Amino acid sequence: MSKATRSYYFRIIHRYLGFFLAGIMAIYAISGIVLVFRNTDFLKKEIHYEKTLAVNMTQPQLKEQLKVKGFKVNKVDGNIVHFKQGTYNSSTGVADYKVKKLPMIMEKMTHLHKATTNDPLYYLNIFFGCSLLFFVFSAFWMFLPSTDIFKKGLYFTLAGIILTLAMLFI
Repeated sequence: MSKATRSYYFRIIHRYLGFFLAGIMAIYAISGIVLVFRNTDFLKKEIHYEKTLAVNMTQPQLKEQLKVKGFKVNKVDGNIVHFKQGTYNSSTGVADYKVKKLPMIMEKMTHLHKATTNDPLYYLNIFFGCSLLFFVFSAFWMFLPSTDIFKKGLYFTLAGIILTLAMLFI
């Protein structure tokens, strides 16, 4: 296969794969930006919970049952266990607490970013990652190496690599 023919096919695949992945890329971009602020209350709303749990639970049991991020007991006042997000009455088993969460659609989008092998979404993540790698490599076959666009593209690629390494190590 000649270079011109190879370039032609890479352009076609690059173009239509790009159109196909445009929606996925938008979702990844938005959820990636939101994940940058995951340690803040940005876009989060407070949800109040009141649950009846087992009585006389230990701190590790309480942490496991509540599934509250950053759970830590601040003080115990008789039967009342105080923690940052609320209280637990060890004699009645009532836990009254507040948690800040992203809206449902944003929660689903960020879950897409954090999918592991225990989640069927990881197939989409692998496909998306491989597609992005295809974009990286196919970009170098879209233009002949002797053209000015290709040479300028190499400078931009080098600049991107240097900027990323600088951000990682500085």
